[in-house]
Amino acid sequence: MSRHGGVAMVLDLLLIALAITLDPLPLMAFVLVVASKRGVWKGLVFILSWLACLVVVIALVLTLTGGQPPSPRAPASTAVLAVKLAIGVSFVVYGEYRRRQLVAARARGRGPEPPSLTSEADRSSVWASAGLAVLLQPWGMVAAGATTVVSADLSHSTTWLVLFAFCLLSSATLVAVELYVVLAPTQAKARLLRLRAWMKAHQQQAIVIICLVLGFWLTGKSIYQLTA
Repeated sequence: MSRHGGVAMVLDLLLIALAITLDPLPLMAFVLVVASKRGVWKGLVFILSWLACLVVVIALVLTLTGGQPPSPRAPASTAVLAVKLAIGVSFVVYGEYRRRQLVAARARGRGPEPPSLTSEADRSSVWASAGLAVLLQPWGMVAAGATTVVSADLSHSTTWLVLFAFCLLSSATLVAVELYVVLAPTQAKARLLRLRAWMKAHQQQAIVIICLVLGFWLTGKSIYQLTA
């Protein structure tokens, strides 16, 4: 993998990891998980399940590629770019759809109703929180990360560091919340629930911004690489 290709992969993974970690829906559910009874253990299981999903996806991709990226003009490389382009376009379409929903809801004089999945966290058990992490994983963004990991060259030691950083950054907000609950349990619950209320009021805007920014980035870069 060339130096330029390595930098491009790092930038893509960084942006995708930021989109994953800032996705408001998993974070809102996680706040309810850690604020509930036995929340520390539930949160730990949630994080481990979340990380396991990322590791499994990366491992599957690297198994298929053998740790060697396809050559730039190979059919496999073109197919990966086409998939990444499709993912980027889908993010743009979904982001625009959510934006129009938001505008229409404001025109009617009320905010859009948020998805109800997060309410289930109140009744989740320790092991059910593991399934919740899988359910709330932003799989579209994870798929975008998988198409980027295809370019990973395991013959370079820095690649392992980049992949580790991707998993860590993708889970950074969850880990930060978990540590806050462990270190300051009394203050954490009330403050996190207030944070969740604020996020609930702004989640639609956040989803629109994340989807459009990530979608335009993946779409533009994929078109450039396909036509270069």
